[in-house]
Amino acid sequence: MPTTVLAAGNHFVLPRLLTQELRNAVPGDGELEIHELRLPWPHTPFGKVAEVDEASGGEEEIIEALRGSRICVTQMAPLTERVLRACPDLELFCVSRGGPVNANLEAATRHGVAVCYAPGRNAVATAEHTIALILAAARGVADVHTDLKRGTWRGDTYDYGNCGIEIDGSTVGLVGFGAVGSRVARTLAAMGATVLVHDPYVRPDAVAGVARLVSLEELLTRSRIVSLHGRVTDETRGMISRARIASMPRGTVLVNCARGALVDYDAVCDALESGHLGGAGFDVYPAEPVPAGSRLLSTPGIVLTPHIAGASREVAHKAARIVAAEVARYLRGEPLAHCANPEAAR
Repeated sequence: MPTTVLAAGNHFVLPRLLTQELRNAVPGDGELEIHELRLPWPHTPFGKVAEVDEASGGEEEIIEALRGSRICVTQMAPLTERVLRACPDLELFCVSRGGPVNANLEAATRHGVAVCYAPGRNAVATAEHTIALILAAARGVADVHTDLKRGTWRGDTYDYGNCGIEIDGSTVGLVGFGAVGSRVARTLAAMGATVLVHDPYVRPDAVAGVARLVSLEELLTRSRIVSLHGRVTDETRGMISRARIASMPRGTVLVNCARGALVDYDAVCDALESGHLGGAGFDVYPAEPVPAGSRLLSTPGIVLTPHIAGASREVAHKAARIVAAEVARYLRGEPLAHCANPEAAR
């Protein structure tokens, strides 16, 4: 009897990509009975659904689509207490993103549903986007682009005081040396930068030949460019504060493709307006979408992108491939590679 699977994709990780990778990972006619559902993200922003965050689709829609399914592969579908109670056949819920924030892990464990995720699927894309923001912010691309589109040729950008800086020969500080930060470090080192890293969970030998581990204070006071690559914890929330921004050298460029909660954005706007910061590049924000009245939208010197660092076609394929591999392991009775609650695996 085939295993019934719901492929709940969206407009990024398409349902057909999930189905294709499931067929590749679990070959054989009749092994899987796959039903597809397309959720509205990103055309409709994700948000809170019942008790879970960053989800797309409603509980009723998911309950109906999951009826009779043992397995769900998805990026944004909500796994809530209500969904779990209404779907007793569900055994495995695979989330094709770096963490299963759209799943109630405690409830899933109580209901015996294993929850998997897809770490590293967007590391390359995010690292490349970070480099793009560093280059754009360091050379003031956003403002001159906007002016040129409006018909103004900014010849004054050749004034010494308005010129940007080069990567080659600069000291760049990276806060975090995980899957993304380590890739950014290697790229910057290849471009001729001196790379400093602050990451309390990394040993000095892990950065050898690419960067040097230093304290956060040393990194901030020595770097011409600072890029953030850390998670939000009680210790890191708001870590780039007004006082720490003031400790950076005049003209420093700040880039954040990690999490908006790491930065005091009002302090950044003040520092840009005063000339203390030389530029900034942001892909993540305290509130998303950015509110219409936000100072980030009017302060000069900021390159803004709408949380798209992890958006590439390759990421969608990798994400589908990772969760499909977990389904194959589960059906073969093997340990799951990326399970957030292994005690729930049946």
